[in-house]
Amino acid sequence: MSEFSLIARYFQGATSTHHSTRLGIGDDCAISQLADDCQLVSCTDTLVSGRHFLPDTCPHAIAYKSVAVNLSDLAAMGATPFAILLALSLPKSAACDEFLGRFAKGIADICQQFGVELIGGDTTGNDTLTVTITALGTVPANSALYRHTAKIHDIICVSGEIGSANYALSQRLAGNSPPAQLQQALDYPMPQVALGRQLLGVANSMIDISDGLGQDLGHILAASGVGARLDLHKIPTNALLGKLDHEQLWQHQLNGGDDYQLLFTLSPEKFAEFNQHSQPIYAIGEIVPTQGLQLFWHDTPVDFPIKGWQHF
Repeated sequence: MSEFSLIARYFQGATSTHHSTRLGIGDDCAISQLADDCQLVSCTDTLVSGRHFLPDTCPHAIAYKSVAVNLSDLAAMGATPFAILLALSLPKSAACDEFLGRFAKGIADICQQFGVELIGGDTTGNDTLTVTITALGTVPANSALYRHTAKIHDIICVSGEIGSANYALSQRLAGNSPPAQLQQALDYPMPQVALGRQLLGVANSMIDISDGLGQDLGHILAASGVGARLDLHKIPTNALLGKLDHEQLWQHQLNGGDDYQLLFTLSPEKFAEFNQHSQPIYAIGEIVPTQGLQLFWHDTPVDFPIKGWQHF
């Protein structure tokens, strides 16, 4: 059972029609109406040792990334984060000053960096280290960006390099030490909060890349009822991945995940205007009427299986 079939089968029906709920289960975050001009955006993610991070990952990085992946979800809706809650399940080996001091520093560092406050949570003992963060943000009423609103002829863009984190992970799993720059991409992803806000009123649809570019783009396509042409040679790539053959590179970029870059679509006119006045964004394809994902290397069609991160 996949994450999405589990949600659809058992939990989709629990989304109420409460008067304040504007978006329930099915996107990066939920949206609730706070006032006429403001909406609450909320999300939660759980990271489990051995499943989402290697057991020997430093506590500071575990904490930082646990918050970052949630802030990335808020960024994908164009929201401004303001608070987090932390639920922490600790094995005896981690219930000590050495671990908790470094872990707490990681939480504090990313909260300070993004102007976020830790406002509560829970702790308990457990056999496995488990970190759950709930993140809260706000967005002007009726301005949030969604997955289901891509339009035909939109340009598909990403906010930065794709594949670095998964390549670093593959090297670690093989017993190698990846270059520090790539290890940084794995341990300390940078949520694109400022860019997400800038794209309000500019982009038509958006998601963050957590489970692989191919799979996450597929979520936009399925929700919007459209297809895409993806130009693989246009995907921004770290030079340290330059020696990989195409199959290896595409595996890390299309199926790897852990990038936490923004993936979004916008009209050609908005793209030209935005690219002149804001941080660089990278055009990698186009939304097309024919459903499905078409892959090209320059103008040559590519047959490559899309299979992103599976939670089960």
